[in-house]
Amino acid sequence: MASETVVAQTTIDDEARATALARGAVENRLAAGAHIDPPLTAVYWWKGEIETAREWRISYKTTADRLPELEAWVAQEHTYEVPEWVVLPIIGGSPAYLSWVAEQSTAR
Repeated sequence: MASETVVAQTTIDDEARATALARGAVENRLAAGAHIDPPLTAVYWWKGEIETAREWRISYKTTADRLPELEAWVAQEHTYEVPEWVVLPIIGGSPAYLSWVAEQSTAR
């Protein structure tokens, strides 16, 4: 079960949009849950310049089976030209939690 559970992450520069991205994914059962981290400072290259921005990180708890739909949904709803999208495998965890993620991420 552990190998089927993943955490997918994106960032966005608006707290209300972060909440909408988190809530929308959960409402659509693309993820069992999502965490929104407090604002962080991002420093990165963009179009030949070093940029600094305040961003919120959204971490989705989901299954590998739901990733393609979640990724497509986030890309459609996101306001960035190139949104961050990284997926982290879960290599262990409590069986009860991992089962909950699988159950709540299932399309109904």
